[in-house]
Amino acid sequence: MPTNARPLRRDAQRNRDLLVAAARDVFGAKGLDAPLEEIARRAGVAIGTLYNRFPTRAALIDAAFAGQIDAWAEIGEQALRADDPWHGFADFAMRLCETQSVDRGLTEVCAGPVPDAPAIAAAQARTWQAITKLVERAHESGQLRADVEPGDLPLAIAAAARVAEIAPGPDAWRRHLGYVLDGFRAQ
Repeated sequence: MPTNARPLRRDAQRNRDLLVAAARDVFGAKGLDAPLEEIARRAGVAIGTLYNRFPTRAALIDAAFAGQIDAWAEIGEQALRADDPWHGFADFAMRLCETQSVDRGLTEVCAGPVPDAPAIAAAQARTWQAITKLVERAHESGQLRADVEPGDLPLAIAAAARVAEIAPGPDAWRRHLGYVLDGFRAQ
């Protein structure tokens, strides 16, 4: 919300919050193409209320996921403070993969750019800075293979998170990510 905009009335803020929570649930279960009518129904509001608060699907996606991606930047900053660079790198990958493995919408947001989603873009930029520093730090310690680039980490996380959709068992993604991280580690 722009800083010069008036704050929402309490009932309007409540509806907005209900819509964002419902969007997280529905997008998380069904992906970003889930019907907006289902989100409105789950929030207990009319579809017109959804469009009044979020005139585009992208605006709703932005509101639903930007905070979670922004939290990843904080996780990255925590990982950068780890005493052991490899431990910080691997822990960051595990924590991000864990959240993506149970949230189809979040995985789709991370798989590519979301047009017209400025809060997501800003959060992704902050997270990218953390990833770049984690890779640099692990390279400098000699624990990460020299040919691993920052862009390899999001690909590994996305691939492992998608394993949860096709492999039986709640921890299949964890095993897959472990194999990938073993491949990233300097011998």
